[in-house]
Amino acid sequence: MTMITFAQDDIRFTHRIVGVAIEDGRVLLHQAESDDFWALPGGRAELLEPAEATLRREMREELAIEVEVVRPLWLVENFFQHQGYRHHELGIYFLMRVPADWAYRAQTEPFLGDENGTRLICRWFPLEALAGIRVYPSFLVSGLRNLPPTLQHVVHVDP
Repeated sequence: MTMITFAQDDIRFTHRIVGVAIEDGRVLLHQAESDDFWALPGGRAELLEPAEATLRREMREELAIEVEVVRPLWLVENFFQHQGYRHHELGIYFLMRVPADWAYRAQTEPFLGDENGTRLICRWFPLEALAGIRVYPSFLVSGLRNLPPTLQHVVHVDP
């Protein structure tokens, strides 16, 4: 299938589907080895692929697990700069559950995932520790501690 992303000059548009896994007061984040910030796991949607199917596919590809998609949390219009591009990202963020028997569910040390050959460093962070690390989009520092009860639309700009 074709990923929903395209570039024009120095602008890149991406339709991203994101998973929020919160277990025992901790949230699962990841970062590419080349990045200096943390983000929620997820990936680009494909044409004709429903968002929940994208999230399940991405978690199989990146973490080799089957997740339960619980409910949508945020529809995010995210604007930021990264790797020489100005990004316009449309994201759908879902609350998800990881398998109860997943070996990394209770992990306290970082572990590795993979995104099409890019090594991902994955780690569970205590929700109260988020203010002390670089998390993008930055609204998540407070948003993850106060999940919305219904779908919330967010327009966010990170420098």
